[in-house]
Amino acid sequence: MANLLTDRAFWVNYWESKKGLAVQLPPDYVFHGQLTDIVHQNQVQTAIELGGFPGYYAVFLKKYLKLDVTLLDYFVHPPVVNELLEKNGLQAQDTHIIETDLFSYQPEKKYDLVLSCGLIEHFNDTADIINRHIAFVKPGGTLFITLPNFKAVNGWFQKNFDKENYDKHNIDSMNPALLKSICETAGLQEVKAGYFGRFSVWLENESQKSAGVRLFKKAVWLTGKILTRLVPVESKSLSPYIVVQAKKPL
Repeated sequence: MANLLTDRAFWVNYWESKKGLAVQLPPDYVFHGQLTDIVHQNQVQTAIELGGFPGYYAVFLKKYLKLDVTLLDYFVHPPVVNELLEKNGLQAQDTHIIETDLFSYQPEKKYDLVLSCGLIEHFNDTADIINRHIAFVKPGGTLFITLPNFKAVNGWFQKNFDKENYDKHNIDSMNPALLKSICETAGLQEVKAGYFGRFSVWLENESQKSAGVRLFKKAVWLTGKILTRLVPVESKSLSPYIVVQAKKPL
């Protein structure tokens, strides 16, 4: 079985189907707390976002934390990146772009922070893709990975109302214990892996779904938000994300 669950055509179609990609990123963007702590506690100066076109996290790190940032992806459409940068008060030269296949590229430099948000779950060999992240991390640097938790209610929603998208994800990778073990086996230290967020559900290209599906999704979202406000816990059954954080030894 091939490692990759998607191909270039999938990503070209995926991003071409998206509208309004250039948005102003708020200071409380998702995972802002973890990223701010990492940067401040580790004197981070350089960061690379893997598989992150159009580069929301690279832009966030540049805009709010003043890092030297790089975006690496298999598919990059520069006008979209530049529009996103402009929307956030930045210029084209404020981020470095590497358009390449991660599986054939040899890192030319190492970074204080290596992150991906929604990448590793698109591959069958989870250990392999994580090790490719680690290759970019400086000694003493930090690895930060997030992925959706489709073993929660959100996964049920995806499977039933967007099966095509669901099938592009390696559900077995969505296991904090597995992810922690892979990082530790690779020699990383201070490894943390767990669920993040109390509740959420979403659908790709929601506007193209039927009115009934959109209404049901809204009702589920609202109910889940109310329940998890009353019982504020992060859990396998409800949390929308998994977060992994680790350090490379000096």
